[in-house]
Formats: sequence, structure tokens, C-alpha cells
Amino acid sequence: MRITIIGAGFSGSALASELAAQAGPGVDITLVGVADSYGRGVAYGEARPEHLLNVRARDLGATPDYPGEFADWLNLTERARQSFLPRLLYGEYLHARLRAAADTSAATLHLVEQEAIAVERSPGGFRVHLADGSDFFSERVVLTLGALPPQALAGVGPRLAVHPSYLGWPWQDGAIDRIAPDARLLVVGTGLTMADVVATLRRRGHTGPIAALSRHGLLPRRHLDEASAPIALPPTVLQALNAHDLGQLLRSLRMLLPIVSDWRSLIDALRPYLQGFWRDLPEPQRARFLRHLRSYWESVRHRLAPPVAAELDALQVSGQLTVRAGRLLRARRGTDAVEALIRERGQTQVRSETYDVLIRATGFDTDIERTTHPLIAHLRESGLISADPLGLGLNASERYEALDANGAPVRGLYCLGPLLRGRWWEITAVPELRVAARALARQLSAAAEGAQRPAPLALAARG
Repeated sequence: MRITIIGAGFSGSALASELAAQAGPGVDITLVGVADSYGRGVAYGEARPEHLLNVRARDLGATPDYPGEFADWLNLTERARQSFLPRLLYGEYLHARLRAAADTSAATLHLVEQEAIAVERSPGGFRVHLADGSDFFSERVVLTLGALPPQALAGVGPRLAVHPSYLGWPWQDGAIDRIAPDARLLVVGTGLTMADVVATLRRRGHTGPIAALSRHGLLPRRHLDEASAPIALPPTVLQALNAHDLGQLLRSLRMLLPIVSDWRSLIDALRPYLQGFWRDLPEPQRARFLRHLRSYWESVRHRLAPPVAAELDALQVSGQLTVRAGRLLRARRGTDAVEALIRERGQTQVRSETYDVLIRATGFDTDIERTTHPLIAHLRESGLISADPLGLGLNASERYEALDANGAPVRGLYCLGPLLRGRWWEITAVPELRVAARALARQLSAAAEGAQRPAPLALAARG
């Protein structure tokens, strides 16, 4: 059996390593991914030295039964295990694990540094087409693409969209390095991507003013220097989680917050329950959460490393960085500047402002209906995958199988990673992804073993 994994970031690398450890001889595992970030992913392979992990090193092992593997791989001291290291180091760790898995596996692990542009049904499986014009057959295919390419920023005029003063993705082709040190910047987005942008600008000696804009104007909250002790959830919160009642859960958490020593421990205690809670949450409540609470949740769930938070605080105190709540209604290229129309949150008046550069930093996207990603667009148009109704990715079964345009499982086509947010919501970070990677690897290994097992004699004779 050949199992093809498309996407060589964390999800694909972790799944390939798990499969290589579990599968036996006769199983071909093919990991397909673009060369630039192969085995590392965009988040870790294309990061810069100043970009830090937002999880402590001690917790980032890529396998669920060995969370300290990353820290041990670096031979860290106990104090260093508590720190937030450069993301580039984590990319090297993932790549080293993948190479080791390829060298030691009883199965065959092929590492293919090519972009997959199409997957088509074929008798007994699928045909995978690569960007170099080649193709091959595979009985099983797993989509582990991570986040999709960023979409165009709403309100950006056509002339500005193709002008160097608009950065639709700040890390593409070194665009951020061409920004003048004294340029006036408008950054749309106030989350972790914005923090990375500001960190890079500061390392380059940027002195111009930076305005960061988002609907709620919320910065990610910070980690403490020392991790808080874990807590157990009380019966009131567990009851709300089991009832899949968003309103009841919020009320229970509000009553608990004044009692706990650190709200971070409460958020962390919720995580093991959130996939089940989200899975059975009615769609109207999901939509209400996304509309009213998502920004607040993400600001406390996805936190800043303490050094990054301290730098953002200092920039705000100095006045170089301002964080604003509002909407960019329109942006166009004027005679010699970017002309932006902004409405502050809670206001009816629209303000006209000018900037030298507009940067989109709104984080990753998983809306498969509007994406320009060639493989996802092809699968969607062919009906092999279908979109989550709230734009959170693709529809999938409990067994990670993609659901087609009619809602039926596509046998042999699976998905792992952020494109499953519609199904599980909490499926974007290492702790959840490594558990899912192992579960899917076991499922695929069992299928491969069953396919290789000889037919019983009675059935063979009857045939």
C-alpha cells in the first residue's frame, strides 16, 4: 500500500514519522511538500531568528508520549526548558526527526520536495499530480496543508493591490526588508502575526510610527515567566461542557475567574475538553462564538512569549506603536501615499488617514470556499471535499475522512491539521496535532496491514 501525505509542515512531518514507526515492510509512505519549508512548515521553516515560539520548550515534543523530546534534543537545562526559543530551532528539530524516521523505518519513506497541484480519483485509490508534471498512484491520501495562502484584504483597491506599498504577506520575497526605516505603517491585524512583523521591523531599526488595527483592538495576552500550577475544573464547568451549552459555560467561567490564582491555568485546563465540546455544539452557537467571542478567546488562548510582550509594551509606551479597534473600509494608492478610510469601533464617523505602507497581518486562513490554493480549489471543484458552513476548513468524519459535496466520506482521502477546525476547533497547536497524528497513523497502519494480510483459505478456494 502507498500512503501519500500532502503538506510537509508540522502535521505532515509528525504523521509521516508516526507512520514510519508503526508501518511494516511493504508500505510506501510518500511525504510531498514544497522545497522551501520541507519538513519544517511555513511557521517554523520560514521564520526569522527574532520570531519566538509561543509555547515553552519543555512541552513541544512532536509525539504525545514524549512531550520533552524537543528540549532533550537540544540538551536544555531545567531553566532553559521553561523558555520560549526561536521558531527556527523547532523547524530543525522537526526536520531531524523526519530524516531519522526515514533512515530507521521498516516501511519505505519517500521525501518528495514538490508541490502537489491535483488529486483525482483512480480505480482503487487516487492519482497525485505534481507541479513538475509527474504523477503517481496512491491508495490513501492525507491532506496536511496547514493554513491556506492569505486572501486579499477587503477594501484594498486594484492599484494598491499590485503596488509595493501593500504587503499582502509580509514574509514573501523579502518584502518587509524593503520598507524604509522611517515609513509610516498601517498593520491590519493585532495578533501573533502582527507581533512577528513588529519584531522584525525593530530588528531592522525601524523608527517610523506603526498603527495596528483590528476589529476589537486586542493584543494576545502574555505568558508568565514561570508557568502557573495546573488546576482541575470544578463540577459547574464540567457540567456546562458536557451540556454543550456556550452560555452556561461562559457564566461558569465568569464565576470561577475571581477565585483562581491565574486565568492561564483555567484556559489550559479547558483544552482537553474543547474538541468534544465544539464537536457537539449546535451550529447557531458556533456562529455566535465566532461572531462575538472568537477575538477574545484567541487573545487569551494564543499568547505571547514574555520577551515579545515586553517589547510590544515598550513600543506602546514610547508611542511608536498604537493599537486600535476599528475597521479598514477602503485603502487605495494615492499620488504618493496609501490613503486609508478607517472607522473606529463604536463610532459612525469615518477618518481619512495616510500611510507609506499597508501590511496585512491577519493570521492564517482556512476558508476553502474562497481560497486560491490550487490543490484545494481543484478538490473543491471536483466535489471530493466540501466546505465547513462557517468557513473553518473542510468537512470531515470522526475518522479524519474528507466528506464530499454530498456529505459522504471519501474512502481513502483524509485530512489532518488546521483545515479540520470546523470539526474540532482546537486542532492548530502541537499538543492536539500530535495526538491526532498518532491516532490517524494507527488507523492507516491497520488498513495497510489488513490490505497485505492473505485471504483466508476458505475464501480463497471459493474464489
